[in-house]
Amino acid sequence: MTTDAEEPALTIDELASRAGVTVRTVRFYGTKGLLPPPVIGPRRVGHYGREHLARLALIEELQRQGLTLAAIERYVRQLPADLSAHDLAIHRAVVASWAPDAVETVTRAELERRAGRRLGDSDVERLAAMDVVRADAGAYRVDLGLLRLGVELLDVPLSQEAILASRNALIEHSRAAAHELADLFRAEVSKRDAQDVKSLSAHMQPLVVQALLTTFQRSLKEELREWATESVTDGLIRRPRVASGASHAHPARPA
Repeated sequence: MTTDAEEPALTIDELASRAGVTVRTVRFYGTKGLLPPPVIGPRRVGHYGREHLARLALIEELQRQGLTLAAIERYVRQLPADLSAHDLAIHRAVVASWAPDAVETVTRAELERRAGRRLGDSDVERLAAMDVVRADAGAYRVDLGLLRLGVELLDVPLSQEAILASRNALIEHSRAAAHELADLFRAEVSKRDAQDVKSLSAHMQPLVVQALLTTFQRSLKEELREWATESVTDGLIRRPRVASGASHAHPARPA
């Protein structure tokens, strides 16, 4: 498992395996400018990291939306060159929100190919607990929109209970926000005809999702910043204080 402070050094074969694509595809994307060049390490071996994985995931999502290679190139070209893996994941989430729910029934081998890694029985059980995968007569029904996120959560050092509690909290509050927004839109378009309502919905959905993601990202950063500050402050308060000059004090001499 890799922490935030540790950047994975993947060879091109390892990157292709993790992303569920071929080495030839990785090289092709590199020549098209869809992927930044690798970092050249010892023995002239190229190494890839989180940003490459995140870009491959974004490209895969754009393909699922039916974009041509030329359209994907235009989309990627407009992105800032220094986007982090986290920022790229947000872009992918916004793109994924454009599509209807996609659930497919696949074999275990296909599930692992889509996941980009081998999955043990415990991994599949965790994905099932997250409602990403469901066993179905020897096969697996997979929510493709959640699969990559679920696979990434397998490596997060959180208990299954904490992950499920987080998921439930997100579902509860996102449904509440969606209900309020739907009421606002319903009141706004009540006098329009059905075609106008459909058109407005198609245009508003990706914008609303991006706004929610951006707002949530900023709020979460602020919460984590405050939590980190409080933790440091508590540590300083609880740390025993040493009297000034105590280390240089001499024992009292008898009179």
